[in-house]
Amino acid sequence: MNMSLDALVTDRWRTLLQVGVLALTVTLSSLLLSACGGDEPEPPPPPVVATTIPTPIVATPVPEPTAAPAPTTPPVLSTPRPPAEGAYGLEEVGTGFAKPLYLTYAPGDASGRLFVVEQNGTIAILRDGKRQEPLFLDIRSRVGSSANEQGLLSVAFDPEYAANGTFYVNYTDKGGTTVVARYRVSADNPDAANVDSEEVLLRVGQPYGNHNGGQIKFGPDGYLYIGMGDGGSAGDPQNHGQDRSTLLGAMLRIDVRTGGPYVVPADNPFVGHEGVRPEIWNWGQRNPWRFSFDRVTGDLFIADVGQNRLEEVSFQPADSPGGENYGWKLFEGSEQFSGSREGMAIREMTFPIAEYGRSEGCSVTGGYVYRGQELPDLAGNYIFGDYCSGIVWTLTPQADGTWLRTVLMQAPSEITSFGEDADGEVYVIIRTGAIYRITSK
Repeated sequence: MNMSLDALVTDRWRTLLQVGVLALTVTLSSLLLSACGGDEPEPPPPPVVATTIPTPIVATPVPEPTAAPAPTTPPVLSTPRPPAEGAYGLEEVGTGFAKPLYLTYAPGDASGRLFVVEQNGTIAILRDGKRQEPLFLDIRSRVGSSANEQGLLSVAFDPEYAANGTFYVNYTDKGGTTVVARYRVSADNPDAANVDSEEVLLRVGQPYGNHNGGQIKFGPDGYLYIGMGDGGSAGDPQNHGQDRSTLLGAMLRIDVRTGGPYVVPADNPFVGHEGVRPEIWNWGQRNPWRFSFDRVTGDLFIADVGQNRLEEVSFQPADSPGGENYGWKLFEGSEQFSGSREGMAIREMTFPIAEYGRSEGCSVTGGYVYRGQELPDLAGNYIFGDYCSGIVWTLTPQADGTWLRTVLMQAPSEITSFGEDADGEVYVIIRTGAIYRITSK
């Protein structure tokens, strides 16, 4: 996916950006939680914020086996096709949630429960179309949500949750610091977490109240991935996006299942690089609010919220060794944002597979590659949307390596997230409290 900007614009984006363009008037003032796009005012210089990070433990590289392992057979996949116009809609499956930001399931859980993250510091169970009481988790006493992009932002259940009852959360505390912590389910109640079981794994100081990222997710390799925004304000005034000595403006990859508070995998791309945080998996990101892995191929899709011109979706193939620089703040999407073009020539950038401008929305919300059973014609399409306009699109891979962007449907505005259940069905989460499942008409 690395290529020159000129080639990208002439051969790729000019075609992609002609697809699905809708004339929308976007009211930027409606942007609340996930947006942080548009013309943001520059606040005064922030106070010095300490970033409290335990000294990372770097795993010892495992010796190569004497005999090569048997090759794995890749799955046989049908060629994805773009969706038919007007063929899909939404079915409401739950309502009454308090500023819901995320929805997921627990691996190995056959109960059909879905877990809904609420901004103020709670996780509620959605079962049989109803928000259950009491809550699964309530840490409002620890969570700070005074700014629009603060709060309890996501949850990730351990791949072996059915056996160990362990899960992880990402939240901002009362002082605005990002916290990644481990919790365990109660020993005597599967519908309640043990609030007193918290183990803080990571704290990252945030100089401003916005651009906290917030997504955490286990990858197909069993490691925990953490999306970190550039620390906020507007225009990345402290240049965190291009500074690998900080954990801000990057995606982190850590092992939380081995020891430590965490261990840095030995094959992370910057292990052993002086002055670079070894936790970094890729970098050059503004606010990767939502990302996901294709559950079949392992490919990674990252939706990164733009500044005031372009929203973008980036791609990392499953066989990548990591280390991609997605360009911020030298680039916003495929367009130069700051710095001299001559100074950029020495840097290798990875440009987005899709982008759109202010006529179509103002804050991208990442979703999932559809791998469910109920909508077979959607298989292999990446589904995502815009927080402000409520447009939901698909990206369909093309034979020439480009991606075709197609309007899937019009959803209510304020799409804070998409969700996925154990069967691969995809949900749309609306900030006002409703949860929808994508269905055929």
